[in-house]
Amino acid sequence: MSNQELTFGEEEFIVSKTDLNGKITYGNSLFIEMSGYDELSLLDKPHNILRHEDMPSVVFKLLWSRIKEGKEIFAYVKNKTKNGDFYWVFAHVTPSFDTDRKISNYHSVRRKPTQKALDVIKPLYATLLQKEKTGGINVSEAALNQLLKEKGVSYDEFILSL
Repeated sequence: MSNQELTFGEEEFIVSKTDLNGKITYGNSLFIEMSGYDELSLLDKPHNILRHEDMPSVVFKLLWSRIKEGKEIFAYVKNKTKNGDFYWVFAHVTPSFDTDRKISNYHSVRRKPTQKALDVIKPLYATLLQKEKTGGINVSEAALNQLLKEKGVSYDEFILSL
């Protein structure tokens, strides 16, 4: 495990699609390159194989809740590569709909986050993760909601302001 931070260009986008259960059905070349896996090793695998252990579960709880309701979400995510390296992304995750307006899959476009945003997100995620380890996801969720209440903003307003 090398645990080195990888980056990608500000003009580049990481794109992937999953089925309704979160299994990868498509990844663009940058997604495949950054993951450290080959394409066949990624297809039909759970997207959470890229989940870094520094990520608080509450972020994914919110993400899945939103997209299953047919809504988009923006989130900062730390991903882990096959060999243990990591990279940060600013993700825009959306549901895709079939002709009957039923959710057919999920689509994520990720760009390079700003250092300014990461300066806020990294300590926040560390706090949320610690709360999850000591008190569970509900304690972490309460802490996130308290922060948003103190700032007088919604989750979306907070994330998009960074």
